[in-house]
Amino acid sequence: MGQGMLVWIGDEALLHNLVAGFPTYVLFIIIAFCLLLLVKGADWMIDGAVALALRTGLPRIVIGATIISLGTTTPEAVVSVMAAWMGNPGLALGNGVGSIIADTGLIFGLTCLLTAVPANRFILNRTGWVQVGAATLLVVISVITLITTTGEATLGRWVGFSFLALLVCYMYITYVWAKKGEGLATEDEDSDDSELISLGKCFLLVFGGLFLVVLGARILVPSASEIAGRFGVPEDIIACTMVAFGTSLPELMTAIASVRKGHPEIMVGNVVGADVLNCLFVIGAAAVASPLAIPANFFIFHFPAMLIILYSFRAFIFMSRDGHFRRWHGAWLLGLYLVYVGLQYYLNVGISEAY
Repeated sequence: MGQGMLVWIGDEALLHNLVAGFPTYVLFIIIAFCLLLLVKGADWMIDGAVALALRTGLPRIVIGATIISLGTTTPEAVVSVMAAWMGNPGLALGNGVGSIIADTGLIFGLTCLLTAVPANRFILNRTGWVQVGAATLLVVISVITLITTTGEATLGRWVGFSFLALLVCYMYITYVWAKKGEGLATEDEDSDDSELISLGKCFLLVFGGLFLVVLGARILVPSASEIAGRFGVPEDIIACTMVAFGTSLPELMTAIASVRKGHPEIMVGNVVGADVLNCLFVIGAAAVASPLAIPANFFIFHFPAMLIILYSFRAFIFMSRDGHFRRWHGAWLLGLYLVYVGLQYYLNVGISEAY
């Protein structure tokens, strides 16, 4: 039964075949229900994260960068590992890289454009370097592999094991940094008079909300893709938008809920942590399951786009000396993301080609 559930989670074709049999009006009802699941689940997650920060004394940005980001990226890792195991390893690389670009460009960029986002420099000056360093390491290894091998470049299992080892180191050192930065919470956190709840209820809210968000996202995306196809939207447009949107939907709903509830620092931590985990966890775990071939368009398009967005974010951390990101930072990142998506369609180099 457990293996059958994993197949349903990891096999995109099964989900698309399932929703393809429903009438259009039923699909709209399913989407509305999934949106309710996403909203309620994200609310629970943020409430649990805030309560957990109060109980443990850790800054909310750290909770977002560890527990929340680990939760929102675990389903992507399961999908990627299952895809590699079932003979479609190219999905993992597209999943990981596409999510990094969407998380930083779309989610952080849009949020930063719409509201004042705090920048905890003690945490971001450390995790921010891990964020950009992990992605740079992925690209460097890929380029070296391309130069030193004949035929198609491939990320071998040794890369996967190395990334997972780095993931363990990252989680540990993040905890160490968090303990050192306990006294560096933002002013809003210091003045938070929310009611304390039990540690068990905190985790129940976080993981219960995560379950609803993941369930809603996994059903909503194929349903929306099916409706778009029925209304005549070209398949390549559906592919280059729904792939990135679908894999980043949990992070997007978390960002919306965190801003709506007045805790945007959780969004910052989630984006940074999710970027690291998409590289070390999603791609690493999939490479352990099966070596990952690297399509040529990643070297000329997707990798450069990912690095431009991440190094822009790194520069904005350095520039935010007063403890807040600027709205134009968000406009720049969102603009890069929109150009990236537009060029995918125009140049026909969609990230789904790796699939």
